[in-house]
Amino acid sequence: MSLADPLRDGADALVGRDQDLARIAAFLTSPHTGRALLLSGDPGVGKTMVLHAAAQAASDKGTRVLRAAGVQFEADVSYSGLNQALFPLREGLDRLSSTHHDAIQVALGFGAGSPPERLLVSNAALTLLQEAATESPVLLVVDDLPWIDRASAAVFGFIARRLSGSRVSFLSASRTGADGFFESGGLPTYELPPLDPEAATRLVDLRFPRLARQVRRRLLDTAQGNPLALLELPGTLRTSQRTALEALPAVLPLSGRLQSLFVSRIRDLPAATRNLLLLATLDGSGELGVLHAAGREMDGDTGLEDLAPAEQDQLVRLDERTRRLVFRHPLISSAVVEACASNLRRAAHRALAEVLTNDPERRAWHLGEATLEPDEQVALQLEEAAHRILSRGDAVAAIARLTRAADLSPAGRDRARRLTEAAYIGADATGALHSASEMLEDARRADPRHARSLHSVAAAVQLLLNRDGDVATAHRLLVGAIEEGTHRYDANDVALTDALHLLLLVCFFGGRAELWPPFLTALSRMRPEAPRLLSVAYQTFADPARTGAGAVEQLGQILDTVMEETDPARIVRIGTASIYPDRLSALREPSWHVVRQGRDGGPMRRHLGGLMHLCLDGYHTGRWDEVAELSEEGLELCETSGYAFFAWYFHYNKAMVAASLGDSGTAQALADRIMDWATPRGVRSAVHYAHHVHAVASIAEGDFEEAYRHATAVSPAGSLAPYAPHALWLAFDLVESAVRTNRWAEAALHVRALGEARLDVFSPRLALLTGGCAALATEDEEEAVRLFEKTLGRPDVDRWPFDLARVRLAQGERLRRARATTDSKGPLVDALRSFQQLRSRTWAERAAKELRAAGWSVPNTSDRTGQELTPQEREIAQLAASGLTNKQIAERLFISHRTVGAHLYQIYPKLGITSRAALRDALTARDREASAT
Repeated sequence: MSLADPLRDGADALVGRDQDLARIAAFLTSPHTGRALLLSGDPGVGKTMVLHAAAQAASDKGTRVLRAAGVQFEADVSYSGLNQALFPLREGLDRLSSTHHDAIQVALGFGAGSPPERLLVSNAALTLLQEAATESPVLLVVDDLPWIDRASAAVFGFIARRLSGSRVSFLSASRTGADGFFESGGLPTYELPPLDPEAATRLVDLRFPRLARQVRRRLLDTAQGNPLALLELPGTLRTSQRTALEALPAVLPLSGRLQSLFVSRIRDLPAATRNLLLLATLDGSGELGVLHAAGREMDGDTGLEDLAPAEQDQLVRLDERTRRLVFRHPLISSAVVEACASNLRRAAHRALAEVLTNDPERRAWHLGEATLEPDEQVALQLEEAAHRILSRGDAVAAIARLTRAADLSPAGRDRARRLTEAAYIGADATGALHSASEMLEDARRADPRHARSLHSVAAAVQLLLNRDGDVATAHRLLVGAIEEGTHRYDANDVALTDALHLLLLVCFFGGRAELWPPFLTALSRMRPEAPRLLSVAYQTFADPARTGAGAVEQLGQILDTVMEETDPARIVRIGTASIYPDRLSALREPSWHVVRQGRDGGPMRRHLGGLMHLCLDGYHTGRWDEVAELSEEGLELCETSGYAFFAWYFHYNKAMVAASLGDSGTAQALADRIMDWATPRGVRSAVHYAHHVHAVASIAEGDFEEAYRHATAVSPAGSLAPYAPHALWLAFDLVESAVRTNRWAEAALHVRALGEARLDVFSPRLALLTGGCAALATEDEEEAVRLFEKTLGRPDVDRWPFDLARVRLAQGERLRRARATTDSKGPLVDALRSFQQLRSRTWAERAAKELRAAGWSVPNTSDRTGQELTPQEREIAQLAASGLTNKQIAERLFISHRTVGAHLYQIYPKLGITSRAALRDALTARDREASAT
């Protein structure tokens, strides 16, 4: 394998360098240039690879390529570089004049004699190249130009300035800012840029396809498009770090190759300069005031003027606008740490701690890094800093400070307490499940009595759920820890509140009424009173049919301030309370903030929570393409992060979109998958969600008997089962399928149960659906007309386009069956148009069928069938039709498989299909139509 292989993609082209190579080739072949080009760039940016690729491209077109490369140990050997370049032309020396022949013979070491004049050698070398070019064009390529010996550098400079109009070209490369003997004045230079973000991502994915998302993002941020760094940095990480099972270090270590490029430059600097660079690296802010004060603290003679050597070597620069020190490349800061001994690093941390007295968080971190022996005061400062940082959503930084605090804790009980809190945060938020397990074990060794602490058990429950999914055991462990705890039910005890929020979810997952009494007991014992959000979440999420309406006002007050919220855990918890009242739209921007934070390496569990809530809201508000894409993102996160338990949420959202589009096969397959996973684990809420999918898919297929069976499996007709909140979302499905199967009595009983639950107060969407249920269930035609009109006259019903279209369809069907054909046209046309806009083909066909049965023609629609596919859509469609999965397509086209899924949802309606299985026939038919025209 060649050294170039890691930088090449499947087409054997350098990743991300097509434009650079095209510019170089155009310059060297243009009749309007001097045919000489100096390539410059940062270390590791890929200059050698680009030279190689440019030379290969020229050779493939018949150009003769001559090469030379500067070598440090030959820099003192005169004409060693020229010897490398012209050695292949030694057979042509006899064609030179005797004067030129003798001079070049001696210079290249092919003959003996007095040292020739440099001008004579330069003319001889140029003539030799021009003679060679009479047979074919010649390209002279010189790499590492600063290491070329003085004599050769002078000859190359002479040649480079005299190529205009000839068939000889000159291409060289050197590090930006590097000194050497070559005089480049007046010669054109091309600065090779770093890879752009897309190319950098593609290179990393080609070489390291299994990197966790947040690790890849960190590497991309650190490498800043430097190809060598992109390829070398992952190799410095342990497997657990590459897969995000272990946190990454604050400063990424350098590989041997990267050290050879950067560390030597740091070690060549004066000691005072190195100290300032170390302080700047460890501080991270670049604030000149902090740097100046810390430099004086570390060494009384050090001042900002000592930065001059680093500025001259282009390692750093001073940003005059912000008054901050900026490293030219993040790898330089890594090299600074590599170049300094541990005792010097501790001294720098100590100096920074001394000057950061007004910044307790930063001061605590530096004290922790400067301290070797256990010190409870330092540990306490780190713990307090961790809590402040966690409130802003930076769980990774909070864990780092808690674990360092544990290391510095003199008492075993304090060490255990801090480790278990770090483990809980890791399991609950960051996705560091493996590290959480190790921290729990360390805590047990430090103090075995702490194994039953709330944070310890909560972390263990998270690990258990994501490993075995055993809800019953998770519930037993958590209840036991709460009941045996020493918290005294203090509402200000963070660990207790966290544990109860987790117990709320565990009880919900179980979906059985008998799981809830311990939660209610703990909630009632909290003093002075239970936290408002916890209390509201119970009322709106656990059994909203009985307690939801009474909590709507308090939920509204919480939502009034949600836009100011920065804690991702609280945002997700507010989202949980907002699911069944259908208030998730009020959290869209905060939820997106949590998701974006997660994509940038923030709390992964919160990232998943934000995605779940955006998907649920997106489905109800008709953003189905977004749901498809975010569901894929959620599934990928579940697969790569270890949070396998939560995958069913995203399968549910995908299935509901498929059922609503009319792709019942896909919907039912996903619902069966959820049931097969959830049933043996006792995750009854997931089973309820799967029944919902089956009910909607069955109605789409016109199988109302099967829909009724699934709807009543969650809650029997005439009642709303306790602690089965999803029964509310199946209400319309149950009543519609009951009416269509002539179960009028059951439908009427269910409408009465819905009214008793005051769902019109609880949720505006459920108010629309329960009103539709009441209109469907009455056998009095005039009453049905009145109820439909009242329901559809509610404000803002268009916020729920699919639900609104279903109610309008039911209205139109009822009017048509009552022979009010004229009145039926309006709601049926409105329903048809809504379904078509949503691409709900099966539902649109049902509305169109009713219109025709009423004697009306089906109006022109906004259906996109027949629209042309874009080139990318066609490529994706062809690959999907060939049998490739979304992930395989994404790898081939260098896009995410979420993007592939989103494109397919755009493609299906254009082709007039609803599933992947129909792609091949649809494409064949379209090609046949195109050829016929």
